[in-house]
Amino acid sequence: MNTSALKKVMLISSGVVLGALIAVGTTVWADKETSTAVQNNEVTLPLQELRAFVEVFERVSHDYVDEIDDKKLLEGAISGMLSSLDPHSAYLPPTDFKEMEEHTRGEFGGLGMEVGMEDGFVKVISPIDDTPAQKAGVKSGDLIIKLGKEPVKGKTLSEAVKIMRGKPGTKLTLTIVRKGEDAPIEVELTRAVIKVKSLKQRLLKDNVGYARISQFQVRTGHDLVKSIAKLEKENGAPLDGLVLDLRNNPGGVLNAAVQVSDAFLDSGLIVYTEGRIKNSKMRFEAEKGDIMHGKPIVVLINEGSASASEIVAGALQDQKRAIIAGRTSFGKGSVQTLLQLNNGAAIKVTTARYFTPSGRSIQAEGIKPDLEIELVKVEKVKEDKLGNIKESDLKGHLENSHSDSDKDKLVKNEAKEKEAEKAKELDELLDKDYELNEALRLVKAMTLAQKMAK
Repeated sequence: MNTSALKKVMLISSGVVLGALIAVGTTVWADKETSTAVQNNEVTLPLQELRAFVEVFERVSHDYVDEIDDKKLLEGAISGMLSSLDPHSAYLPPTDFKEMEEHTRGEFGGLGMEVGMEDGFVKVISPIDDTPAQKAGVKSGDLIIKLGKEPVKGKTLSEAVKIMRGKPGTKLTLTIVRKGEDAPIEVELTRAVIKVKSLKQRLLKDNVGYARISQFQVRTGHDLVKSIAKLEKENGAPLDGLVLDLRNNPGGVLNAAVQVSDAFLDSGLIVYTEGRIKNSKMRFEAEKGDIMHGKPIVVLINEGSASASEIVAGALQDQKRAIIAGRTSFGKGSVQTLLQLNNGAAIKVTTARYFTPSGRSIQAEGIKPDLEIELVKVEKVKEDKLGNIKESDLKGHLENSHSDSDKDKLVKNEAKEKEAEKAKELDELLDKDYELNEALRLVKAMTLAQKMAK
């Protein structure tokens, strides 16, 4: 056996064990105790298997048809070790690690979708709002089988993501297998600089507000509080209810999910995590200060709502603070931790599972809504197709002598022009978005019931 090859393996093992812990995604920054705890744990090395690994390394390095770089070979071994654990554990070379940090800050280049691996293919967890993927019609649950002319099978997630990223303005054709489609479909996307605005808000009807969180970033909780205050100022009065839209939200920073949940709670458990190491066991409690003051909330979720989205939905559901409407969520109930290595790379390892306040693990189960809204396509029927006849259509009908004069109508139209534009835009939105329309009806019904109970 080659002693130098064994030393290489031992050095990599040390790098993994002793790497400084940071946390991105559905977790938080870890402290130094974690590294100390890992060092103090006794690790029994499987010597027989390590000998086999070194033997394979030597054989491939010496006998492979083309000369191969040892570094590339070892990185491939690390990548294979991690990807065999679960779909979310992975090896991130220095460039990939840097891109992940950019993604977490909310600005990066690419197509604009959150992805994972399933059966060797890239699975779309969720397209991100206002990105090439979302505009091209890529959907949650799509399986990408080809990237351009290259098959996805056999590639790691990092390799696939590297192909999808690229210079803004360049094009990439995705071949997609979609549930309900008889044959694969091709979608051409143009890469762009993805700037993710995590939160949007607007007023709906009857003093009901709407907040859309597309991704949980570091400032999302803070931005939500400001958004509600902005809506109340625009409304001229406190909101009577709120629709919180978490559809196709792939998750993000755990602390942001905790802050969003806390914004609507006065007390109680939000989420807790459990794992093997000390720092993977955490509990998050709500502090007093419900920004909606007990007013009705409906949370919209669907099959693209994952991770941090499920934390918020699960917390508000268990605490009976909101009605969850839509369809069962994605079911990602695990926490990933990034261990940065000395070479600038990192490994992303699943270190814990998270649980809702009542003790539910949503891993591979998802959050089931209180009110299911089926995925339907709604089309508005034009009035002329209904065949309805009004009094004004009858020949010789009497004129309304009390109607406004043309001048009065003009003055009123000018005064209400902006309001009419907003109302039209909102009506068009509600016509297109059946789930949002149903959520608005539900909030209004809850508001009415709350007022009648007083």
